[in-house]
Amino acid sequence: MKLTVDSGSTKTDWGFFNTRDDLKTVKTQGINPCHQKEDEIRGIILNELIPVVQDIDLKAIKEVFYYGAGCATESICTQMADILKEFLPDASIMVDSDMLGAARALCGRSEGVACVLGTGSNSCLYNGRDIVDQVPSLGYILGDEGSASALGRRLIGDCLKRQLPEPVCTEFMSKYSLTKDSIIESVYRKPMANRYIAGFAPFLIEKRAIPEVHKMLISCFTDFFVRNVINYHKPWLPVHFIGSLAYSFADELKETADSLGMTIGKIEASPMSGLVYYHNIPD
Repeated sequence: MKLTVDSGSTKTDWGFFNTRDDLKTVKTQGINPCHQKEDEIRGIILNELIPVVQDIDLKAIKEVFYYGAGCATESICTQMADILKEFLPDASIMVDSDMLGAARALCGRSEGVACVLGTGSNSCLYNGRDIVDQVPSLGYILGDEGSASALGRRLIGDCLKRQLPEPVCTEFMSKYSLTKDSIIESVYRKPMANRYIAGFAPFLIEKRAIPEVHKMLISCFTDFFVRNVINYHKPWLPVHFIGSLAYSFADELKETADSLGMTIGKIEASPMSGLVYYHNIPD
């Protein structure tokens, strides 16, 4: 039996399988070894995962493929592998970044550009097995173009600076009980400003048909392509996307790519099915 794990800071998906057709998935809270202590991670596995997989013989798991947020250095990957080994002593364990997981889920064994659009954004050039080039994401202050944080930031700014139709701005401020002062307080004086800003992206899904909103979305996604994807200098490769935001704005992403002469490949909400497929392909 194999176990494939897709772990983000918000949630973790655990996929147990022998073949592509017998996948069992379990969700727990997110795991990020950069921000959580080892005992906290152990507690998540012990209290949220183990009780709901009583029907699975953990000793039967021989391979673990863990792709996680925060797994960006060898030391952190080793730390995470050691924790998993405590619960899965008979398994060989591979730990790597969630970006590599996204690339393998989207591209399989083919070359391509893989992108993640969620609360933040990221991208890489992938050769069919490994990441060979990566434009840095830089987070929501310096980067994260095209992400929910970027869209939310643009929405707030455009409303306060009267760039969108007045009825749209009025509805937005009313729906979330916002004032200019409350926004400033939450963005500049409270923690987790990126999540606060990203939380407004669903409003844009509702209003995407309004011409001014549509124009804003295309502008934001163009920034993502121009500042990230174009820099891989392989315009003939398909550009794949994963993430809830990408899945919601698939039409706008395709329109943006067409305008730049690029080709969209897959757009998926989650990497799990793609990872199960990847780890069932013979080498």
